[in-house]
Amino acid sequence: MKKTTTILLLAVALIAASCSSQKKIEKDSKKDSSATNTETNTNSMTQVLIKTSMGDIKIALYNETPQHRDNFIKLVKESYYDGVLFHRIIKGFMIQTGDPDSKTAKPGQRLGSGGPDYRIPAEFVSTLYHKRGAVAAARDNNPAKASSGSQFYIVDGEVYTPEKLNWIAQRAGKTFSAEQQQIYTTVGGAPFLDGDYTVFGEVVSGMEVVDKIAAQQRDQNDRPVEDIKIISAKVIE
Repeated sequence: MKKTTTILLLAVALIAASCSSQKKIEKDSKKDSSATNTETNTNSMTQVLIKTSMGDIKIALYNETPQHRDNFIKLVKESYYDGVLFHRIIKGFMIQTGDPDSKTAKPGQRLGSGGPDYRIPAEFVSTLYHKRGAVAAARDNNPAKASSGSQFYIVDGEVYTPEKLNWIAQRAGKTFSAEQQQIYTTVGGAPFLDGDYTVFGEVVSGMEVVDKIAAQQRDQNDRPVEDIKIISAKVIE
């Protein structure tokens, strides 16, 4: 319980992308309520191969979150992510990347405030949640819960007991569907983030790499002591 309480209290700080230097350019957005199955058919989804210094991770982008999908594809094609570091890692929680300032960061430098001069409007879909392997957008503390233009994280996650999941639901005022309860108590994830950060994709292969990255030694700011970088990110045609 102590571990869960700590994670709940720190979740926003851990996932936040400080956007104080970003222009608050936000477009109107319609929230897509399309449903998706637990076992997603990724054949109709755009996939991206992320080559890291610790191995390859392949992700699929949800069509139910088109603005996040299209922005991510745009940045990948511009080679925006090539050379960025995983600047925040927490075993049993997530690994975060996408800060362009990390490309030239000095050892020990605090990161997490870089990105393009825009945000992406939130695209919350109830059937897309923070299961293990979920890809979601980081953000700063803005009322609209709009996402960072570039920073994202991949859920490493942990498995919850029904009692802990129920405690989170009561504590955070969330309601978990039967599907979510089944996944969070068997596969795992980060349920306390649901409804607060946009989930826009999932890992297709390479979760062992995610786990490996998450398990590395980190400093007081949760930055890996030894740099872990994205070598390249490419859309799989």
